Amino acid sequence: MAKKRKYTREEFLQLKPVRKEFIWLEEEGKVRVIVPKFKSKIGKKFCRMLGKDPEFTVHLDEKGSLVWKLCDGKHTVEQILKEMEQAFPDEKDIDIRLFFFLSNMKKLGYVTY
Repeated sequence: MAKKRKYTREEFLQLKPVRKEFIWLEEEGKVRVIVPKFKSKIGKKFCRMLGKDPEFTVHLDEKGSLVWKLCDGKHTVEQILKEMEQAFPDEKDIDIRLFFFLSNMKKLGYVTY
């Protein structure tokens, strides 16, 4: 198993997250991401045989939606953080929340950096 890369705060701020090529929709400022349950054709076929949906929907709140839209490979984490601070000026520890959110999104395979 590959060892997980640890970043310093400065290194992390310079990363440019890129969202994976999932289908996503924006409605009223909130993003919904359509995520396949399986990558293989067999898994998808199995879902159809059972009458189950082969994908699920991730509903992001306003903060997660803003981050998702900015994970385009052009914005650094630092730029995303500045956008978050402007959009949510009263939010405490927004940097920690952003770092945690991006780390979780990477662990789930929704973004890369």
